[in-house]
Amino acid sequence: MDVWGDSYTIGKWQDLIVETLESGDSTPIFNINPKDTREFDAIFLGGGAAGRFGAAYLRALGGRVLIIDRWPFLGGSCPHQACVPHHLFSDCAAQLMLERTFSSKLWFQNLEDKIVSIKNIVDLFRNGRTGPHAVMNYQSKEQLGLEFVLNAESEIIDANTVKIGKRKYQAKNLVLALGAKPLVADIPGASLKGVFNSLTLVEKLDYEPGNTIVVIGGGKSAIEYGCFFNATGRRTLVIARHQLMPMLKDAESRSYAILMMEEQGMEFLEYAEISNIQGDLQGKVKSVSIRTADGTINVDTDFVFMGLGEQANSEMIAQKLALETGEKGFIKINRHMQTSVHNVYAVGDVTGSPMEMFKARKEGVCAAKNIMGQTSEYKAADYPDFMHTHYEVCWLGLSEEEARQRHANVKVMKLPPDNPNGLDVGLPAGDRMMLYLMAKPRMSGFQKLIIDGDTRKILGAFHIGYGAKDGFQYLNFLVKKGLTIDDLADMDELFISPSYFIQLCRLRAGDPHFNNM
Repeated sequence: MDVWGDSYTIGKWQDLIVETLESGDSTPIFNINPKDTREFDAIFLGGGAAGRFGAAYLRALGGRVLIIDRWPFLGGSCPHQACVPHHLFSDCAAQLMLERTFSSKLWFQNLEDKIVSIKNIVDLFRNGRTGPHAVMNYQSKEQLGLEFVLNAESEIIDANTVKIGKRKYQAKNLVLALGAKPLVADIPGASLKGVFNSLTLVEKLDYEPGNTIVVIGGGKSAIEYGCFFNATGRRTLVIARHQLMPMLKDAESRSYAILMMEEQGMEFLEYAEISNIQGDLQGKVKSVSIRTADGTINVDTDFVFMGLGEQANSEMIAQKLALETGEKGFIKINRHMQTSVHNVYAVGDVTGSPMEMFKARKEGVCAAKNIMGQTSEYKAADYPDFMHTHYEVCWLGLSEEEARQRHANVKVMKLPPDNPNGLDVGLPAGDRMMLYLMAKPRMSGFQKLIIDGDTRKILGAFHIGYGAKDGFQYLNFLVKKGLTIDDLADMDELFISPSYFIQLCRLRAGDPHFNNM
């Protein structure tokens, strides 16, 4: 199917994507300029965040680029199976926590002992996800002028040649933007119906889960999906082989986040593991056995979720091109995004942690610059991070523990302050937290700013609540530039949660020898 000469609206793209996905049609969609006889400077295998942004940048530099993707749309797994459903589920968890906290109060309905549907929310996502796909196809074709082949299974012939059916495409460089997929634990019973991960949940859930859900893992994916399951009213048990949420390194912040989840009914077993998953006569999950330090626990459930991280979609191509790979198949690259084969680059999730959109986009752009002769380096480091529990949890820089190991004079400002009398007080409070502040003040959040008392520079910041996530990416930039409490105090704050950092700094800005607060 050749679409180069046709003008496709967003609606027309959406119809084509839906029809292709529902029918299973394997006809490739070609969008290649027949009048451009130049050799491709690069072929991007994969049109997700890394591939699409990298290709757009390469073309902007005057190069010719081709994207090849197995799906009938650009944008990759983020809008189809990963980021977008995760954010939808997190929005639902936040809304349901609010409604359960104020159940039967004010205008809120009674949710006492009520379970809401998981399947309905998954179906909502499935029915709505083609819109973003269509926008990205339209934007890429009509506005960015990108050439691509979609809905195509490709075969790599060598480091310069890719084959689709009987057609061969050659390029000076090959950029692997292959993405990653969820890890599946090697546990007896892992293949039973009712065992899901982030991908299979949105693709294969065809029944309403029962009253108990078991989540395997203690990192971002496990915690975020577990909070969603819990918010729907189900008993949710999280099994972690190691410490919960190790990426949230500040112990005080982590403790608050865990306490708030436990108060919503979440159950955690650290340093435990699933020994096996049992099924019924129909091959569906009916129970799990959990090995703990105190012995084995058996839990009845028809739904197990694996949130164990990701592995690279690299195996066949890495073997074909003799690429050097590391743990979980992630392709090894240098700071120019080059692999062990000089004209083969790798970008995005296929290169490993962090599995974040900003990193994928920046790696794609970095590869494009180097291909077009602009020497560029990139390595994801010192970036702001976040996760969703029932709250937004954001952090940047050093934890208090890390700061005290590196600096002699560490000062801490936080809200709420230490409260030895145990009074039920609020703050911080900002957007989306005011009802909690007035009626459930201890749920209104937690903030912590870590400062070098000698240089007055901000070393780290932590926030649990709402309204800080967007601000943190800009705050992080300023912190890396050497932001001090005096710089923060001089800013104009809006009444949103991050502004509390500004207010706290302003209270100490005139004091040359300030104390903790």
